[in-house]
Amino acid sequence: MRGRISAFQGPLPPPEMLEQYDRVIPGGADRILRMAEKQLDHRQDLEGTVVKGNVTSQHRGQIFAFVLGLVAILGGIWLIAHDKSPEGLATIITALGGLAAVFIYGRRQQERERQQKRDEVAEALRQSGRR
Repeated sequence: MRGRISAFQGPLPPPEMLEQYDRVIPGGADRILRMAEKQLDHRQDLEGTVVKGNVTSQHRGQIFAFVLGLVAILGGIWLIAHDKSPEGLATIITALGGLAAVFIYGRRQQERERQQKRDEVAEALRQSGRR
């Protein structure tokens, strides 16, 4: 006995298979297409929510970092103005150094993530070329 196996990749079956669904279940192809459209809309909504949340988080983080840095620098200036020069200078340098370190770390992390994504895309392209 011989059998036939067919497979497809992606959210929709090939047109021939849609026709077969429509023959077995009247309106089945339309239902499958609507289901794929709903899934696409849902995924896009989720991605939009994630992007907006990330932007909001980054903006909030920048504001908090600015306020924290400003408070530390103003505190250092206050200490210097009240005859505590070494402590005031150390506070200012520490605040600026901390902000610079966080900035540099964030940039390096972003670059690592970008490189990882480039590598993943290159690997996916290599694998799709093999098939």
